Amino acid sequence: MRIVLVGPPGAGKGTQAAFLAKNLSIPHISTGDLFRANISQGTELGKQAKAYMDAGNLVPDEVTIGMAKDRMAKPDAENGFLLDGFPRNVSQAEALDVALKADDVKLDAVLDLEVPEDEVVKRIAGRRICRKDSSHVFHVTYSQPKQEGVCDVCGGELYQREDDSEDTVRKRLEVYHTQTEPIIDYYRTQGLVVTISALGKVDEVTARAMEALKGDK
Repeated sequence: MRIVLVGPPGAGKGTQAAFLAKNLSIPHISTGDLFRANISQGTELGKQAKAYMDAGNLVPDEVTIGMAKDRMAKPDAENGFLLDGFPRNVSQAEALDVALKADDVKLDAVLDLEVPEDEVVKRIAGRRICRKDSSHVFHVTYSQPKQEGVCDVCGGELYQREDDSEDTVRKRLEVYHTQTEPIIDYYRTQGLVVTISALGKVDEVTARAMEALKGDK
């Protein structure tokens, strides 16, 4: 299957993408991984992206699209892929359609993870990260440390990242509503959108997604 995964920040896209890709035996292609791989390998697109990023500028759509096209052309993506974080806007979605059409393939589904805005804010703004090891993550509601402000694993101080503050989260949501959400309507006109609730335990959401995708075949 060829799937695009969409949803607001805090919807659990990265987590669900990994589980779904494994269950469907297709590669999980995320924008972040594309950028890291191209930059570390020193590809021409990676050099272009790094130049924009080092200058504090957004990487142009054509560079991102080029990276995605190269990745989708790899042998492991021959029978499908799951795109996470791409396309990010309607112009990228249109470019993806053109690229797929050129290869005589098409998307099977656009999986929309739906989460109420207040829940998104609660999920992200409640995160607390360990200063000693950022892989140790806690939550003021869902995964509380035994001692407030102290990491259970190594005793490091727990803090809230600046981009996890409520104000920043709400600004990120505004960007999502303005730039990314319109692709849902774009794909809905093609009959590709499958919307599921992303509330509940991770395995419950995965099962819900698999069921929805099965019905969409």
